[in-house]
Amino acid sequence: MKIAFDAKRLYHNNTGLGHYSRTLVSSLAEYFPKNEYILCTPKMSTKYSIHHPSIQNMTPHHGAEKLFPSLWRIKWVSDMLEKQKTDIFHGLSNEIPFGIETKMKTVVTIHDLIFERFPQYFNPIDVLIYRKKFKYACKNAHSIIAVSQQTKADIQNIYGIHPNKIHTCYQSCNPLFEKEVDTTTKEYIKKKYSLPDRFFLYVGSITERKNLLLLCQALKIREDVNQIPLVVIGNGTSYKEKVKQFLKKNNMEQRVIFLSEDPIMSRYSGLLDSSDFPAIYQQALCMIYPSFFEGFGIPLLEAMWSKIPIICSNTSSLPEVVGDASLFINPLEKEDLADALLRITKEKSLREQCIQKGILYAQKFSRLECAKSVHKIYEYLHQNT
Repeated sequence: MKIAFDAKRLYHNNTGLGHYSRTLVSSLAEYFPKNEYILCTPKMSTKYSIHHPSIQNMTPHHGAEKLFPSLWRIKWVSDMLEKQKTDIFHGLSNEIPFGIETKMKTVVTIHDLIFERFPQYFNPIDVLIYRKKFKYACKNAHSIIAVSQQTKADIQNIYGIHPNKIHTCYQSCNPLFEKEVDTTTKEYIKKKYSLPDRFFLYVGSITERKNLLLLCQALKIREDVNQIPLVVIGNGTSYKEKVKQFLKKNNMEQRVIFLSEDPIMSRYSGLLDSSDFPAIYQQALCMIYPSFFEGFGIPLLEAMWSKIPIICSNTSSLPEVVGDASLFINPLEKEDLADALLRITKEKSLREQCIQKGILYAQKFSRLECAKSVHKIYEYLHQNT
């Protein structure tokens, strides 16, 4: 089969959509190398790349295509792929080019419909744009991949798509997280980022939905937990300032370390491309994820592979992602989270239990299993052309 992908975010996005794209495509190339894979992107990137004999790149060639790369991506690329007799196009990030479904079989991955559930967190114009793109993709793609049962239910209930068209295919994560980092490397990373000896870890954008303020409030309640600091990997704007104002008001500025905002960090590609993340994760006392709502929650999978315990919300897809390997909390109750922090800090047997359950549960999301589930959809579409 000749399979093409919308690879813009694969090459240029350093958060969830980019990680999903890179992990899936590299896994497919590794486990199903007989296919031809075409990565379609308006421009190449020096930050991210995937090298494999079965992979080739496609970019705008000349004239208007180069002058209007966005138009090329959402429209003209389909003509180029049709000329190459492409069998399947897979939109990896919630959208497909307009009209491409008339030229070849199409698949779209929908990661979440958070903008539909919580439009107050988004610019109203963005909501309208997202809705148009997502609805078009859901209605016109031949198959839809949902990254969780939660997302499948949302696609069905919000857009009225028949459940038979929607397939839940879980995502995996960077295989670097599966490997234990040696002591020397851990010490190097610890010094490189000035990490404390013991710390809680938060990974994700600093937005209201992710609920970092609740975590800071819980830390305030639990000042007796040996003053263990919190390391935050992620960035934000107005909500981040709200969090920092709370920390300043409560004399907690030294208790929370915003790793991403230190100017010196811009010199370290390992933080930008996540290659240093496993060594950071594996030194954390616990991953804390108090989000109100997620389509999946990739840092939780990374934490399970890293063999650290997890505290996370009992909402949306999160119980689906961690199974019984987490200490669950109500994301509206800071006292609930404060109690969980105390337990995970004091109860060694609880920490070990969470770690062992996480190791077992993470096998469900191996790169092979995730690639197989997606490839099965390709095969079905190809056989029913």
